[in-house]
Amino acid sequence: MTRKCNNSSSLIRKKRLKKMKLTDNEKRDAVRFIEEGKPLPEKYRFLLFDESKQVELTWNGKSDEITNVVLPFQIIEHVDEPRTETKKLAQDSFDFTSGRQTAGWTNKLIWGDNKYILSSLKNGPMRDEIEKNGGIKLIYIDPPFDVGADFSMDVEIGESTYEKKPNVLEHIAYRDTWGKGQDSFMAMLYERIKLMFDLLSDDGSLVIHCDFRFNHHIKSMLNEVFGVDNFINEIIWYYPDKFPSKSKVLQRNYDVLIHFSKNKNNYKSNEIFEKKDNPTKRALRKRVGGKTIDLLDENGQKTWVTYEEKRIDNVWRIPRTIQNQIYPTQKPEKILENLLNMITNENDIVCDFFVGSGTTAAVAEKLGRKWICSDLGKFGIHTTRKRLINVQRELKKDGKDYRAFEILNLGKYQRQHFIYDGKNERDELKQQERIQKENDFKSLILEAYKATEVQGFNTLHGKKGFEFVSIGPVNQALSRNHVEEVLNECIKNNITSVDILAFEFEMGWDRTLQEEAKDKGIRLSYKQIPVDVFDKRAVQKGEVIFYDIAYIEFKSIVKKNMLSIELTDFAVFYNEGNLNINEELQAGKSKIVVESGDLVEKRKDKDGNITENILTKNWHDWIDYWSVDFDYESKPEVIKFKKEDGSIEEVWTGNFVFENEWQSFRTRDDKKLELISSEKQFLNGKTKVAVKVVDIFGNDTIKVMEVKI
Repeated sequence: MTRKCNNSSSLIRKKRLKKMKLTDNEKRDAVRFIEEGKPLPEKYRFLLFDESKQVELTWNGKSDEITNVVLPFQIIEHVDEPRTETKKLAQDSFDFTSGRQTAGWTNKLIWGDNKYILSSLKNGPMRDEIEKNGGIKLIYIDPPFDVGADFSMDVEIGESTYEKKPNVLEHIAYRDTWGKGQDSFMAMLYERIKLMFDLLSDDGSLVIHCDFRFNHHIKSMLNEVFGVDNFINEIIWYYPDKFPSKSKVLQRNYDVLIHFSKNKNNYKSNEIFEKKDNPTKRALRKRVGGKTIDLLDENGQKTWVTYEEKRIDNVWRIPRTIQNQIYPTQKPEKILENLLNMITNENDIVCDFFVGSGTTAAVAEKLGRKWICSDLGKFGIHTTRKRLINVQRELKKDGKDYRAFEILNLGKYQRQHFIYDGKNERDELKQQERIQKENDFKSLILEAYKATEVQGFNTLHGKKGFEFVSIGPVNQALSRNHVEEVLNECIKNNITSVDILAFEFEMGWDRTLQEEAKDKGIRLSYKQIPVDVFDKRAVQKGEVIFYDIAYIEFKSIVKKNMLSIELTDFAVFYNEGNLNINEELQAGKSKIVVESGDLVEKRKDKDGNITENILTKNWHDWIDYWSVDFDYESKPEVIKFKKEDGSIEEVWTGNFVFENEWQSFRTRDDKKLELISSEKQFLNGKTKVAVKVVDIFGNDTIKVMEVKI
């Protein structure tokens, strides 16, 4: 019995199916599945498409759709150690008075979700700059393969150590998005690898560093994206110094680096050599009359040559132990040295979109490569910044070239980018569910803040007493753009007081908009949303504490026409780890928590009484790094947009780039922090000084002050 189709769409589907090599039963069943909204059985993939992939890795939720949004890159900071050399260096062009780079390629360190970074690099105006510099020759990534891992880190505060949990954005990415098992991780990586493939130059390569849990999955995925023929090598990193285990399973003393090229006939490959453990001595020989004979010297004796080096093979014996290791998963620089020397040449662009502690950027800088690196965590970006400044200082000390680098944000985040995601959303129900989930979460935040919801506004979501409340983007950092929209809505509706709540703030966050708001008669306050808001019990009990952003104080020291800056105070207001501490802490145990900007050790005795010991003794214990821009408004921040006709439009954001002219920071070897900057000469009567402080958790704050000289 055949089913009668009463609508035109069903007839069209039937006509299309008739053209395919299907039996009548298969055609009938396919139409029935489509009309009932059910997925087609797996066999139809091979019946409906002429060139089906015969071997393919599949997982739940696999999709060929990729993000295509283009978000503008905002330059937050320009880092170029001042220099006095007069010879022409790799900077291409620089100002001899200050020694700062003024033209040519600057390396890029980008904070944000690498999915949006990759999409914006691929489709946006920076792609033109990349292509003009030869394109991307190597992308190396070392993703967090342990999807169930805890991405906490130990942070030193004064004489104590605190276990810092991931921030909210890292929670969302690692735990809520990537950490739901292998399927979610594979979906995350698949989309990014497809973007990387499109971004690579025709002679470029991708190298993925992975371990035993995902080797086979990653290889299959790369076969699909790059093509089986473009597989180059599987490199084994063998580390002989791993501490032996007592497991029944044979100890795994290696990781794997999988190397694919975009075009096997075109990719770069340089021979590199390593020292042999035992030099070998061989007799030299030559071909004569079709025979191979010994090569004799003038005395008729064999000639010998000693080989102390050999061409590197695909097993790299490199110790795992690293001095001053920052991350548990940090890799030795030797691995990156081998890769860069083998696959790239000087001045080539290399990329790492899971940069972590900055190993790729550091090695690229030392070897004279251009680089683009990114990370989702602020702490990773901050760690890389310090590491690169140290590399600059060492290169400068040795009289070698180095390039400036920029720290960038993905600016002007729009909420629709995270609801719509630049993809063709075929399931409207999913889109509605996503919007509803965001609205429910905002309601939870308002409840935790003890505010009531209000309607009829675009950026104002609640009211607490006489103050209105605005909640910044749930999925991303609060931008200046959002704050400007809030102020415009306040002016339009004669609102004079507003609290803005956010999980994260853009890098380079400053308080200038608060001063502008005050001039317009509006009291503007920023509050950090704590991670405790995820605990519904704490919300219901009213125990969630929202805290203010950090506070900086500094003073100018003027001697004639010389200016230096002294940092005089820094305050944070964090609360972390102390929720339900009275109930959860066991008798006889202690725990270090952050409470109102102090590091506090709480100990419970056998009777259940809790005593407290404040561990932070000085205000500067919270500072990991601070820097000075002596002439803050000298470099306008310009963002680029690609217009529909392909031309590039440049727009001034109204902000300025922080030019890092002096900095002091702690390292594991040297924990001392200078509190007075070096001097700078000024010939005019005044300047605007910006001071940036980065706390031990990687969060940065800027304060700007006008100074008369």
